[in-house]
Amino acid sequence: MKVVIAGAGRLGTRIAQVLLATGHQVTLVDTDDDRVAELRGQVAADLMSGDACEPAVLEHVGARTADLVVAATGKDDTNLVIALLAKRHFSVPRVAARVNDDDNAWLFDRNWGVDIALPAAAPLVSLIEEATAATDTVALLRLSKAGVDVIETAITERSRAAGRALGDLPLPAGTVVATVIRDGQPTAPASGLVLQPGDEVLLVSHEASEREIHAAFQ
Repeated sequence: MKVVIAGAGRLGTRIAQVLLATGHQVTLVDTDDDRVAELRGQVAADLMSGDACEPAVLEHVGARTADLVVAATGKDDTNLVIALLAKRHFSVPRVAARVNDDDNAWLFDRNWGVDIALPAAAPLVSLIEEATAATDTVALLRLSKAGVDVIETAITERSRAAGRALGDLPLPAGTVVATVIRDGQPTAPASGLVLQPGDEVLLVSHEASEREIHAAFQ
């Protein structure tokens, strides 16, 4: 996974260290030149000086090809601007943003490009797990008596299923599409329905894993 972290404070640096230790590619950017210089030799991430609120800086640090952008600065307004740029301008699949002031938590939603809000007081491990989870495909629930799982996968511009008809997708055995949610409304899963970025596909399966569903759509 390619990750860009804006904010090289304690939280951003610790997230970078954990992600690096688990094999992810990390770029850490901060406006404080001295802080960036201090971290050289201490953190194996790519380190950049710059203001991630500026599109040119996000472009330079690789936001266009990033799988995840984390806005981890100490200012909520800065984190919201970074999140909005990452999602709307660079179409980053997953954007996480730190909430410093609980009174501002209501702003940290998808209207501002935030997929995951990271409360400052939450345990670090929980923040990292939440931020890096592969949420384009998630098992929502298991119906034990029926022996089936309900799995959701979100279509993005990078999904292999984008622009393809449902009937042309090779679904795993024992799997059916229950509905496609488009613009908040459920749509009948006709075989000729062409999937678009922003669609959420709900599937029911008694055999397939999340990994197999992910491979079929993403």
